[in-house]
Amino acid sequence: MVDPLLGIGLGALFTLIAVTLHVTRGTEWTPTEDISEEILERRAATVAETDFPEPMNRAIGAGGGAAGAVAAGEAGGELEEAGAEEAAGDDPSAIPDDEAEVFEIEYVKEGTTIEVKENETLLEAGEEEGWDLPYACRQGQCISCSGQITDGGHSEDYVVHHTNEMLGDEEMSEGYTLTCVAYPTADFSLQTGESP
Repeated sequence: MVDPLLGIGLGALFTLIAVTLHVTRGTEWTPTEDISEEILERRAATVAETDFPEPMNRAIGAGGGAAGAVAAGEAGGELEEAGAEEAAGDDPSAIPDDEAEVFEIEYVKEGTTIEVKENETLLEAGEEEGWDLPYACRQGQCISCSGQITDGGHSEDYVVHHTNEMLGDEEMSEGYTLTCVAYPTADFSLQTGESP
């Protein structure tokens, strides 16, 4: 049998040794370097750029257009065909480059004025300049790409929105526009990254 006094003494001795080792080694914890941004950038560099909206973006109803097109195609008929032709006729991107008018657009935050053709969106023109402008859906279904025309008046006085499912007349009367679907029809100044 072990003497209880000896057991208590050994326990106290081991506790004292553990505390001493802990204090002498130090208690400060130094975090490792955060490399998450570097890893994300490296992964993003390996992904090819696409012409379609990426899944899980912030677009409302993203991807719903394809399902609607199938349903309309199944119904068939002259009305659907006429509607499709009319929609294609309203698309400013269908204007040939040699027939497109050119407008002077001042990108205020970017600090420069560039020429933008009437068959090119404000977002596309900025990206061609190498600017990292905000966007998500590229279909007028969210406000990630929104900007504000600072010349006063209704945004439709300066641009044509090919598709616009997010901005109402009240926002557009304050000059707000969706740069991903906005085609210029006049010269103006634009504040990118501004939303209602």
